[in-house]
Amino acid sequence: MVVTQLPGQRAAPDEERRDWWQLAACRGMDPELFFPVAAQGPGVGEIARAKAVCAGCRVRRQCLQYALATHQMHGVWGGTAEDERQLQVRRDREQRQLRNRARTARGEASENGTRGRVSRIRSV
Repeated sequence: MVVTQLPGQRAAPDEERRDWWQLAACRGMDPELFFPVAAQGPGVGEIARAKAVCAGCRVRRQCLQYALATHQMHGVWGGTAEDERQLQVRRDREQRQLRNRARTARGEASENGTRGRVSRIRSV
């Protein structure tokens, strides 16, 4: 598995960036707590207990960044459940699209490097 450095981690010292999981509050705990079978029924209580562990964690932000960067679809990461991370990803994507549309309207390069000018192709 390849893990890229995240923007928030680039400014951290190399050792802290590399070993954040060793400082995690969940380290040594039963992983099943953080991976409930369902988000309903008994799983609701497990998610709440997992989030309570995350609430006091020193590396909660790094954990969430890792989960988002590696597209973790299951479990509680950085104090967030699956649906909360999906919502965050959706919001981030929508904000990026809005910024790109605004740049395109002004004729600037968008985040993906394209310009606002649209070329029209005529069929003969």
